[in-house]
Amino acid sequence: MPKIRPITDLRNTNEISEICHAVCEPIFITKNGYGDLVVMSIETYEAMIEVAATDTAISESEAELLADGQLHDARAALSTLRRKHFG
Repeated sequence: MPKIRPITDLRNTNEISEICHAVCEPIFITKNGYGDLVVMSIETYEAMIEVAATDTAISESEAELLADGQLHDARAALSTLRRKHFG
């Protein structure tokens, strides 16, 4: 369940920091009853970015497969890369 806090709670930065690290998810900050900001720990942010990058890579791979329908043998591809980059 998402954590929602009013913007006045940002005055107590230590408490917000502790909550961010404890719940490992974004905290939604409201202003006048409406969503205004999202606050999260660096670890949570980096994990979200990593998941997004992985999702993007998978989507690109699936689109490439649909476009040309060609699959490559992983062993052959890795062997080619080893020869190319490591002599």
